[in-house]
Amino acid sequence: MSFVLAQNERADQLLDNSAIAVLIAMVLDQQIPMERAFIAPYLLEQRLGEPLDALKIASMDPSKLEEIFAIKPALHRFPMSMAKRVADVCSIVAQDYGNDASRIWMDALDAKDLFRRISSLPGFGKDKTKIFIALLGKQKDLSVSSWETVCEPFGAQGTYMSVADIVDTESLLKVREFKAAMKLSKKA
Repeated sequence: MSFVLAQNERADQLLDNSAIAVLIAMVLDQQIPMERAFIAPYLLEQRLGEPLDALKIASMDPSKLEEIFAIKPALHRFPMSMAKRVADVCSIVAQDYGNDASRIWMDALDAKDLFRRISSLPGFGKDKTKIFIALLGKQKDLSVSSWETVCEPFGAQGTYMSVADIVDTESLLKVREFKAAMKLSKKA
């Protein structure tokens, strides 16, 4: 299955072909529209002028990375803090996973280990970890058995609760409706 999360063909192709791009998008997927978070790795790659590489991003001068994040349109609503968070995640990928983000999920021993690996990344709280596992399980044939159990309720099929459920324009609209309803219920 091919991603349609960025709603941009080239950006979605990058997400399909680059584990670090998907991971960076998930890092950025907070306090901005989902499509903006998932197009950001493509824009970052364009601004860097070379393929995304965790070690290179982690090794960059932090002020230079912040400048790249802040170029209009900024890659995030909070470009400085998110540039640091992306660099921190990339540093972990480079040091602990041989500069291959996919090893975070491909080398997991079981669903609990997968949850532990992802939740230990900067910016990945409980729900974001669950959503990311659901995204990998539903759209990228995650090979870790019982992944659904560690990401409840986001792993359930036929729901439209998160980015994990977006496979076309119709499902995108359903996820937006769900999120809007959740915001309203929190305000009430």
